[in-house]
Amino acid sequence: MPRVLLVEDDPDVREAVRLGLRHQGHEVLAAATGEEGWEHLGSFRPDVVVLDLMLPGISGLDVCRRIRDRDQVPIIIVTAKGDDVDVVVGLEAGADDYVVKPVRARVLDARIRAVLRRQDASVPDTARPRPQSHGELVIDRAGLVVTHRGERVALAPSELRLLLTLSASPGQVFSRQQLLEMVWEHSYHGDIRLVDACVKRLRGKLGEPAGRPRYIQTVRGFGYRFGTS
Repeated sequence: MPRVLLVEDDPDVREAVRLGLRHQGHEVLAAATGEEGWEHLGSFRPDVVVLDLMLPGISGLDVCRRIRDRDQVPIIIVTAKGDDVDVVVGLEAGADDYVVKPVRARVLDARIRAVLRRQDASVPDTARPRPQSHGELVIDRAGLVVTHRGERVALAPSELRLLLTLSASPGQVFSRQQLLEMVWEHSYHGDIRLVDACVKRLRGKLGEPAGRPRYIQTVRGFGYRFGTS
């Protein structure tokens, strides 16, 4: 049973989402503030965090950043309709996905299950491929371990799945829509910013030079590819 930490200050929304997720088969711990959610993170050890960005006291954005500095647990942010800037900032802060209010339990359940599948992003054990070396970057697809210059790189589920997808076919160009469907399992066009935000975070963690990325290369007007040089 997936363990969900829900951080939402509106009591009516919090209770409705909590009951809806419980009905969908999740174990849910609800918190009313960012401080309370942060305190529960270590003791509850959730499989995924559902985090409202508009919180009293510590904002949801700050909580998202704090979590990412400490943990790679999947984070789904909740935003008000039309808050596009908040969505982009939240994604760049480390969120894996987002939902827009009013939150529907079935939609949120689908997003939770999708992000948890991304966490189990390994290839079939029958292949047991050896780690791939790309210069200073080493990708162990079987062990789901990425190292750069000998240091392990902590990647959130979406970042890992994106890197595994691109690096499986070096040189092949993937459109943003293709990556959205392959990594996030979204089939509509409104979420391509998920891809761009994840690429930005991934490049930062891999130490990609600004303007001249070696690994995650932009194909202008189309999408991205994994560099072969």
